Amino acid sequence: MELAQHTALVTGGTAGIGLASARLLARAGASVVITGRDPVRGAAAADDIGAGTRFARADMSDLDSVNDLVRQLDNVDIVVNNAASFPAALTVDQAVAAFEKTFHTNVRGSYFLAAGLVPGMIERGSGSIVNVTTMVATKGVPGASAYSASKAALESLTRTWAAEFGPYGVRVNSVAPGPTKTEGVEAEWGDTNEELGRSLPLGRTARPEEIAEAVLFLASPRSSFITGSTLHVDGGGSAI
Repeated sequence: MELAQHTALVTGGTAGIGLASARLLARAGASVVITGRDPVRGAAAADDIGAGTRFARADMSDLDSVNDLVRQLDNVDIVVNNAASFPAALTVDQAVAAFEKTFHTNVRGSYFLAAGLVPGMIERGSGSIVNVTTMVATKGVPGASAYSASKAALESLTRTWAAEFGPYGVRVNSVAPGPTKTEGVEAEWGDTNEELGRSLPLGRTARPEEIAEAVLFLASPRSSFITGSTLHVDGGGSAI
């Protein structure tokens, strides 16, 4: 129960990596808040996690919704920026609306959520932010232009925030997953996700729980001297 007396917020916590991360944080003793856009799905996920987990409806692509989420929360110790939009389209085919939603969700939403919650962490002298990025933030993959660029921006913010907030006891790190077997990714990317997995040194896609273990580590006191880093959980993808 190393996270007892801690409150953790997981955006996009109703499915996939977010849900798996929320489960582990709750098992470690944290009081967990998960966000999502669907209240029915959110309530079911909160019940599934148990341990007093609660759901807060939020659309991370909508700045008013992000600001409303900040107003609802007090004394958040851990923020997992997991909610993401990940369109699959070649650059010449990319729709403007999907491009904007990707950056609004993956960059702007995470940016202003952190800006709203970090002052409380600074006041208390501690906190941990974990940004969930991607292997393709540093690799070229056709069809991933908007998604990879947005996550590269989030990894850049990880380093800047670590420099800005570190003197006040707040750590900021990233987890960069390789291809992971989730319903959302499979619906958007189809067989391409499995093809990417087979190309890795480990030869497969990840389970959400494998990524969540890295999130838990960076959120916990076990990583107390780590900040500004990206932990690649990608089956060896960053090695080739």
